[in-house]
Amino acid sequence: MRKGANTSKEELIEDSSINHRVIIPLYIPVEEGYYKDAFSIFTMCLNSIQNTSIYNLKITVVSDGCCDSVNSRLYELFQKNAINELIIEKDNIGKINAILKGLRTVNEQFVTITDADILFLKEWDNQVFKVFSVFEKAAVVSPIPVFRKQLSYTANIWLDYLFSKDLKFREVKNPKALEIFAKSLGWPYLEDKYKDLILTLKKNNFIAVVSAAHCVATYKTKYLKNIPKENSIYKLGGHSEGDYLDSPPYQLDGYRLSTYNNYAYHLGNEKEDWATSVYNAQVKVIDKKDLQAFEILEPEFKPIKLFLTKVFLGLLKYRKTYDLLLLKKGLPKQKLMNFR
Repeated sequence: MRKGANTSKEELIEDSSINHRVIIPLYIPVEEGYYKDAFSIFTMCLNSIQNTSIYNLKITVVSDGCCDSVNSRLYELFQKNAINELIIEKDNIGKINAILKGLRTVNEQFVTITDADILFLKEWDNQVFKVFSVFEKAAVVSPIPVFRKQLSYTANIWLDYLFSKDLKFREVKNPKALEIFAKSLGWPYLEDKYKDLILTLKKNNFIAVVSAAHCVATYKTKYLKNIPKENSIYKLGGHSEGDYLDSPPYQLDGYRLSTYNNYAYHLGNEKEDWATSVYNAQVKVIDKKDLQAFEILEPEFKPIKLFLTKVFLGLLKYRKTYDLLLLKKGLPKQKLMNFR
C-alpha cells in the first residue's frame, strides 16, 4: 500500500549553471599484467581534470565491467564528490556503449569524452573553448593535436577554405608533444617528417589544427543528437567511433579541430616517471568559474555539400590531384613523398 504523498511529485528539476560534462569510460577487469597501472593512471586522469580546469564541470565515470576492487574505489571517489555520476555495468559492454550510457542524457552544451589514460594540462579547457569561440562551426575540439589527420572527417573544412590562405600547413607548435603521443601508442620514436608541419586553420590571427584525436575531444552536444539509436556491436575498434562520434558532427557540417599547442598527454597503460613528475607539479585551480552559455549555430544537414565532399575525396584518390592540393596549401615539394 502507499501511505502519504511523494514530496517530489510535480516538482521541477532545477537548472544547473554548469555547462560542461566530462565522460570517462573505464575498463579494468583485473589489476595485473596489462592493467597493473590502470587505476593509478585513471586517478591521475581524474585528478588532473579537476586540477587544471578553469571552468566548473561535472564528471561521469562509466565502469564497463571493472573488477570489484576497482568498483569499490570508484564508489569511494563518488562519495568524496570526485565523481558526479557513477554508472557501474557488471558486464563489459564495450567502450562506445559505455559512453552512450552517459551521453544520451547529457544536458550541458558541451561534453568532453576522454579515455581514462589522459593527463590533462594547465589551461586545457580554456584553450579548447577558445577554439569554439573563434570558429563558430567548430563541433569537435581536441586538446591534443596529432599528425597526418588532415583528411579525417575534414573535407567540409577543405571545401570552405579551398581557395583561402587561412587553410595551410604551418610549423608544429610542440614537436615534443607529438613525440610523446607516438610513444604512448607503442612507437619507439617519431620520425622528423611527422612532426615538422601540420595542417592548420587561421581566423582573426588565431590558429587551430585541422582534425582531432579520438582519445580525448570536446563536443558541442547538439552535434551528437543524431547518433545511431542502436548500440554498437563492437567492444572496441571496428567502425564504432566513426559511426557514433566522428560522423554525426561531420554529417551536420561541424568542423573537427584541435588546439595548436598541446594541452594533454596520452599515457598508455604504463605509468612513467616523466608523467608522474608533470602530474605532481600541477597546482589545483581553486577559483573556478562557470562556462557561459554559447550562441551555437543550429546544426544543419546539407545534402548537397555532403555530396560535394564525397566528390572532393574521390578526386583526392588520384595522386597528382592530392599532391597539387598539398602544394597549394604550403607543403614543400620535397615532402610530398609518402605524405598521405
